[in-house]
Amino acid sequence: MKRTRLYSAHKTAGAKFVEFFGWEMPIEYTGILHEHMAVREKAGLFDVSHMGEIIISGNQALDFIQYLTPNDAARLDANKAQYSALITPQGTFVDDLLVYYLDEDTYLLVVNAANTDKDFQWILSHEQGFDVEVQNKSEYYTQMALQGPEAYKILKPLTQIDLEKMSSFAVERGSIEGVEAFVSRTGYTGEDGFEIYTLAPNPEKVWDAILEEGKAYGLQPIGLGARDTLRLEARLMLYGNDIDEHTTVLEAGMRWLVKFKKGDFLGREALLKQKEEGVRRKIVGFELVEKGIARPHYPVYIDDEKVSEVRSGSFSPFFQKSIGLTYLPVEHTEIGTEFSIDIRGKRTKARVVPTPFYKREENQ
Repeated sequence: MKRTRLYSAHKTAGAKFVEFFGWEMPIEYTGILHEHMAVREKAGLFDVSHMGEIIISGNQALDFIQYLTPNDAARLDANKAQYSALITPQGTFVDDLLVYYLDEDTYLLVVNAANTDKDFQWILSHEQGFDVEVQNKSEYYTQMALQGPEAYKILKPLTQIDLEKMSSFAVERGSIEGVEAFVSRTGYTGEDGFEIYTLAPNPEKVWDAILEEGKAYGLQPIGLGARDTLRLEARLMLYGNDIDEHTTVLEAGMRWLVKFKKGDFLGREALLKQKEEGVRRKIVGFELVEKGIARPHYPVYIDDEKVSEVRSGSFSPFFQKSIGLTYLPVEHTEIGTEFSIDIRGKRTKARVVPTPFYKREENQ
């Protein structure tokens, strides 16, 4: 299995490891519930170096990205990022990703670890006719995420970057403890925070400095377990669970991601047709009405008919109840609609609720 450059730091900290799409990654340090609430109430530091980084550069880099993705990358100013996706001609997901405008004619795509090689090949298969260069630089990058209400206070003394002026999805270059990096105000937890990218061969200096500075603020190292429950509470999609090559952008409730007026892009015609005809199913958030925990792949029933399965599901540490995401026929997606989930042979009541489950503006 592959290991990140921070593996030794995780081992020293007592992390429990799991195999995650070919990577040996920390799943937890002190317990998922404890780590989850540390991020919600104070701050957490994640190693997300398993994510993929693909550089697209050249005279037609923007044109190529506009063709590959449904969002409008032309709206990006220098040193800004946007959430987007790679989609098929059928309007379904190859992957979701972040697009960073690094400088003129150079863009960075940050893709999911499970899909890095697949995404790279997908991009290469469509580059003909565009004056671009595509490079998979994933093995060179270390990526850390500092998330939580205290993230700003922790990072501020360690860098000359003016974090206060950084808006959401802004990007700034600089150094952290003398290590060259670029920082974006992005994350995957529903909290304010920063993602830090560096090409330094020894990124432990940054990791250790952040943990040391964060001691006074209750900062904890966080594993993949809490990362999953945090993103679910914030209704942030997970490829392979909530979105995949069988779900369209519109079915996933991401109409806002699609900019039809920008011109041609892969999947445009299919999504236009679906927009005009209407979707037949739609993703919804749910909570269990009865005792139990709805896990991914558990069957979902309306009356006695199986209509779907749980896509993401877990016990919510913040709300202390079972929540999840599933796709339902569009006529059964109104808030308050009840259905059932087969949990180990027992039909358990659930109901559709508004999402995101967690919004930091309302809860802090």
